[in-house]
Amino acid sequence: MANVLKQLAGETAIYGLSTILARIVNFVLVPVYTRVLTQADYGVVTELMSWIAVLQVVMVLGLETGCFRFANRPGVDVSRVYGSAFSAVFAVSVAVLALAIAFAEPIASAFGFGEFAASSMGAGAYNQVIMYMGGILAMDAVTAILFARLRQEHKALRFALIKTLKIFTELGVNLYLFLCVSKPLWIYNFVSVTPDFTYVIFAIFVSCLLCALLLLPDFFTLSLRPDGKLMKVMLLYSLPLMIAALPGVVNDLLDRILFRWFDTSSEQWRATLGVYQAAVKLSVIMNLFIQMFRYASEPFFFQRASDRNSKELYSKVMTLFVAFCCTVLLGVIFYIDVLELLLGRDFRSAIGVVPIMLLSYILLGMLFNVNMWYKLSGRTTMAIWITLAGLVVTALVNIIFMPRFSYWASAFGHLASYAVMLLVSVLLGNKYYRIDYDWKKICLIFALTAVFYAFSLLTAGIGLMPLRLGVNTLLLLVYLGSLWFLALNRVVRAA
Repeated sequence: MANVLKQLAGETAIYGLSTILARIVNFVLVPVYTRVLTQADYGVVTELMSWIAVLQVVMVLGLETGCFRFANRPGVDVSRVYGSAFSAVFAVSVAVLALAIAFAEPIASAFGFGEFAASSMGAGAYNQVIMYMGGILAMDAVTAILFARLRQEHKALRFALIKTLKIFTELGVNLYLFLCVSKPLWIYNFVSVTPDFTYVIFAIFVSCLLCALLLLPDFFTLSLRPDGKLMKVMLLYSLPLMIAALPGVVNDLLDRILFRWFDTSSEQWRATLGVYQAAVKLSVIMNLFIQMFRYASEPFFFQRASDRNSKELYSKVMTLFVAFCCTVLLGVIFYIDVLELLLGRDFRSAIGVVPIMLLSYILLGMLFNVNMWYKLSGRTTMAIWITLAGLVVTALVNIIFMPRFSYWASAFGHLASYAVMLLVSVLLGNKYYRIDYDWKKICLIFALTAVFYAFSLLTAGIGLMPLRLGVNTLLLLVYLGSLWFLALNRVVRAA
């Protein structure tokens, strides 16, 4: 068990390289965005990225996980599995890109880009944003299958290298567009004359194009004669996962979408959304680890499913996962005075939602661990009911409370939604594919974290920042020692 845990940890670290860099790029760009863009422009970026994230789930059709499921069956042609998945996703991608090009103008009008065009160079660049979004969606969808194969083959280094080049391309284009004073006139055929949200979307488009080119050699290794029978079986397995993932992603991003209609200051909802998103970015460190963990753990869980002690292994992974996430939570909270300096002065008013979002992301990561029961048992349709329960909670909390409490309703909506989904998934998992997680130890970790969080609130009254940070550093070290002796010592030794 120790060896397989080391393998999981090693691949998590490698996959995490690109994920960490992506989040670092976010941190690097947040000071730029919050100092160059207006609050409303940053709100537009947030809204557009929310729609991109939702549509990405639809276009991949759940076939990433489907490929892992079927490629691990004895005697299966792995190339045919991934080739069939690629063919299905490619067809959907071409259709979406064609629609984005054909209907760019009415879609841009529906988003309200006309008011931005009136103060800039006209509607051209804003219509092109819709085309860029179509290109981003198409390229991300088809490359998702190629990246899944790299994960299947444990080619973590190649995966991380391509992702890293993509990230640095996005960073470079952003910095060039926002910070370079003198730019050639031809660049304004692709973006607005004045710095705004078109710069952000165009930079992502360029990085996706480079990523697709780098994965061309992997494309030629696929068996592109789709197996109709295999594709049908894969879709029957994968589409419920896509349907389940869709409300899951919508659940994560619904609050951003609802700002348009339910924010307290309806005339300035974009600005409020921009301020809220800036604060959420400071909790991205937690989401970073969850993403790293997901990349490595999903194929890992499938490959260990037949082991005699697999459920014991899954339980230990959950305990270690919660312990690490709680450490990250306290680390961010203890040094929030430093982290908030990343934001422009106009974007710091929502900093209070950071602890709520950090705790929400911990519950989301726990949910991912628990949700493996329906993937391993083949009961993927259950995922739909779990995520729908969360979506209902998110919608109700935001619709009822956002008109009065604005982004505070959004933050607590995430917390309530993830808690409900976790509870429902645990109850169903106990019935159909029981894994005996060490809930007593997990509750002990949360209780210990709550105690040290309470201590941190007492240090908030210390006037001098260096002294306050010094005290918090000491608290964090004591917390780590307490965590080891009270909760983790036996878990690690048993592994």
